[in-house]
Amino acid sequence: MGLSETERRLIAAIQDGLPLHPRPYERIGARIGLSEEEVIWHLCRLIDKGAIRRLGVIVRHHELGYRANAMAVWEVPKGRVRAAGESLARLPFVTLCYQRPRRPPDWPYNLFCMIHGRDRDSVEALVEQAAAEAELTGLRHAVLFSLRRFKQRGARYAASASKRAAPAAVAV
Repeated sequence: MGLSETERRLIAAIQDGLPLHPRPYERIGARIGLSEEEVIWHLCRLIDKGAIRRLGVIVRHHELGYRANAMAVWEVPKGRVRAAGESLARLPFVTLCYQRPRRPPDWPYNLFCMIHGRDRDSVEALVEQAAAEAELTGLRHAVLFSLRRFKQRGARYAASASKRAAPAAVAV
């Protein structure tokens, strides 16, 4: 998929996040020589052609009072993973949900979801609720609480003007 120079500049301009401003696309456009309407048009085009799959917010849960964060993992039979994952992903308190390969003998889990709560007890109650809703009750599982926070950010695809920018992402 070929990208125009304008599309490359736009991707570089948004990869560190949008400005906290009532008209973020106008601000982005001013930085790269486009109107607000042109920024929106190019973003829609990039989404339509699949160059951008998702444009979303990274929420800093801790600052919002959510002090307990856990990855709940289940060992789900192959034929039930898709339905269970779709059920988990629909829950309003599940922020991530995905399938990964098992790594026997030490890691039998293949379905993962992230749940944030104000304390450990509320997260554990939400994990139980999630298990019931996705018909996972009784299956082998674990609840892995975060001990440290790391900076969250999206992937990097272009050189950034930011001093803190990581090198461009490399596919392996």
